[in-house]
Amino acid sequence: MSNQNEVGPRSARVFRNYELAKISATTLNNASAGVIALPILSGGLTKGGNVATSGQVLVRELLVCNPSGSLASANISIGYSSDGSNLVVANTVISNVSAVGTFQEVVNSPPIVVSGYNSQCLYVNVNTASGNANTCDIIIYGTVVTF
Repeated sequence: MSNQNEVGPRSARVFRNYELAKISATTLNNASAGVIALPILSGGLTKGGNVATSGQVLVRELLVCNPSGSLASANISIGYSSDGSNLVVANTVISNVSAVGTFQEVVNSPPIVVSGYNSQCLYVNVNTASGNANTCDIIIYGTVVTF
C-alpha cells in the first residue's frame, strides 16, 4: 500500500516546478505598472545583505487561469520591481483566456533568476486593460534555488 503522505514531508527545494506566487480572482481592468503584488513564497524568500546571502528562485512559468469571462484583450507582464521594469515574463497578450474554462501559460526558456536581495515580490503590470471586470487567477511557477 502506498503512503498518501509521501509529498507532505518534502519542501519546495525538492520540486522543479513549484508555486512561487499566486493571486486568485483578480481583475485586469486597471492599466498600470505594478498593479498587483505577488509575494514570493508568501513573503518567505530571504533578503540578506547581498545577492550571495539572499534566497533565489528561478521563474519558469506564468499561468493565467480560472477566468470568470473573457480577458482576451488584456496585455500583461511580470517584473520584480513595481515600476514596470526588470521583467521576468515579457509582455503577453492573454488571448487564450477568452471564456470560462480557458487558460494560458507562458514558459520562460531559460528561466530567469530573482534574488530576495532585489525583491520579495513579483509585480503584475497591466499594459492593456481587459476592458471588463472579469477575474482570473495568476500563478507563477518556478524552482527554489535557496530560501
